[in-house]
Amino acid sequence: MSAVDWLNAEAFTVFDQHIKWSDMIGNSIGLLALALGWRRSIWTWPAQFASGVILLVAFSSAHLTGSAGKQVVVMAVAAFGYWQWTRGRQQAQDGSIAVRFATWRERGFLVAGAAVGTLAVGGLFTLYPSLSWDPWPDAYIFVGTLVAMYAQARGMVEFWFAWLLVDLVGVPLNFANGFAFSGFVYVIYGALVLWGMRDWWLRSRTPALEGAAA
Repeated sequence: MSAVDWLNAEAFTVFDQHIKWSDMIGNSIGLLALALGWRRSIWTWPAQFASGVILLVAFSSAHLTGSAGKQVVVMAVAAFGYWQWTRGRQQAQDGSIAVRFATWRERGFLVAGAAVGTLAVGGLFTLYPSLSWDPWPDAYIFVGTLVAMYAQARGMVEFWFAWLLVDLVGVPLNFANGFAFSGFVYVIYGALVLWGMRDWWLRSRTPALEGAAA
């Protein structure tokens, strides 16, 4: 049995849901990556890259081109994020990345990019059904992940909001396509996202509060 065959094999069954090794391992690493992102640790990016590699194998086998393509984006943006956080970015006093809210112009760019990107990718999947069995949800997740990770790489608090919007579609899509562990993990992602959002929000306000106090 090859490594790819083993990753796509069933690990166990829980609540009548078949759990695949690739689904379980990839999402466990992804969960770790999100926790590291909440801590503003540079190690969030290598973890996201590793998660992307494993989940690429998982989704490719399930004919979910958007979700598989999302993992390619995850790996590319993980490399970009690592570069951003190690070069030319403002560091906090504890050595972690300094975070901030996006400007209104940046928010407009993120929203417009998400809308146009989803329409473009969804249209492509609709024209070529062989690319995806769930074209519009698949396109939404693909583009939403790109937007979220770009915002994270730029240290924007808004990346947490983007992840929440991705989770709202990602949970039912994963359950519907046999990736139960992904669905369960996305629920945990939701809790971590809310926790991380609060932490980044407060830290983005710290410099302003300190300036006001001075």
